[in-house]
Amino acid sequence: MSNQDLQAATLGLAPTRPVVAPSTHGPISLDDVPLNAFHVKIAGLTFGAHFTEGFALGTIGYALASMSRQMPLDAFWMGMIGSSALMGIFLGSLVFGWLSDRMGRQKIFLLSFLIITAAAFAQFYVRSPLELCLLRVLIGFGMGGDFAVGHAILAEFSPRKHRGTLLGSFSVVWTIGYVLANVLGLYYADASPDAWRWLLASAGVPALIVLVLRMGTPESPRWLHGKGRIAEAKAVVLKHFGANVTLDNAHADHAHLPGGFMRLFRKDLIRRTIFNCAFFVCLVIPYFAIYTFLPTILKAIHLNNDSGADFLLNGFLVLGALIGIWLTIKLPRRVFLIGSFAVTCVSLIALSLLPESAPLGMIAAFGLFTLTMSAFSNLVGVFPPECFPTEVRACGVGLAIACSRLGSAIGTFLLPLGIAHLGFHATMMALAAVLLIGMVVSIAWAPETRHLTLNEASGA
Repeated sequence: MSNQDLQAATLGLAPTRPVVAPSTHGPISLDDVPLNAFHVKIAGLTFGAHFTEGFALGTIGYALASMSRQMPLDAFWMGMIGSSALMGIFLGSLVFGWLSDRMGRQKIFLLSFLIITAAAFAQFYVRSPLELCLLRVLIGFGMGGDFAVGHAILAEFSPRKHRGTLLGSFSVVWTIGYVLANVLGLYYADASPDAWRWLLASAGVPALIVLVLRMGTPESPRWLHGKGRIAEAKAVVLKHFGANVTLDNAHADHAHLPGGFMRLFRKDLIRRTIFNCAFFVCLVIPYFAIYTFLPTILKAIHLNNDSGADFLLNGFLVLGALIGIWLTIKLPRRVFLIGSFAVTCVSLIALSLLPESAPLGMIAAFGLFTLTMSAFSNLVGVFPPECFPTEVRACGVGLAIACSRLGSAIGTFLLPLGIAHLGFHATMMALAAVLLIGMVVSIAWAPETRHLTLNEASGA
């Protein structure tokens, strides 16, 4: 048992809210501090962001179907608009991830949502597919920054006992926002000729709420400590966790190493860097490709709205995300990841082989895929923050997100073209091959980070 583990076991009765008097039990590491109201606040701010991001991405599928009646869209523009936010996330996660490791988490925490809010409301006024595409890129740019810094800041504040649950819950809240957008789109996208404008711009409402609530968020004490701003780091810890809580110094061993993206490819981190980028890419390519164009896919396999298949699948997305939290707590990270890749791969193979005359079988295969995909999507919020040290955590998370969104943007752009030219079944088989690659990469390189402290988890 490590010294930190021994301390945690001995000092389990630490107060759950900040105090100013020293504890008679002695110091306790920030990794082992009990969950308190401040943790809940930070989690709420990041969860609200992910709800907004899921909602903003979820509006586009039904909005495009309605928009095309005013502005006819060919497969090229359908793919470009559908993937534009993902391209923005690619750029934003790289730029803001790099800036966050240098300027701090708090500034990017605010700036990212200022961009999202302004661009979301501006969608109401677009007059061409190009204008909408550019605004969606800008929304994605802000999202990329929030993904990178949001995962980092919550990981750096969270105790290890609850870190997997909190980080994994990103996916649940994101999914709820995404599904709500789908439901609104299903019932209101055709309510009037301009309903698609209201649907797209409605994402600005939760974005504005999140932006206002984030004002006054403190800087990450781990980031401050890593920059040598020890007094400021201690002040944050004292205010929000109490006088008996200390920052462990394990990450100081890396302080002499250069930061930035090149640090991610040094010998001690390169395998984790490649793993996080690869598994993330292989997971999100089929996710975004399929669910960005869910109405198109259901039409291709003759499971239209009258069958209720879209409502059932959206329900599976939420249910799967909730199950994923429980599995993140109960299962080793590697087992959960590898097993889920296997199940989703087999599900898409079955979907590609079943004839259109077997709608129940197709619904079952699609439902299993949806349930499992939504469940293990929780791990995209868990693995990257746990795998990188503090001085490059936002860069590492940002790079993984950037690679994933570049891959998913390409996949989303190609999906309507693939269905149009290769057919639905061949396209699903190609996506199954992507999931198979993800499983192989995970078997070879996925670390087990379930019971480690944040600094141990980010070690070589």
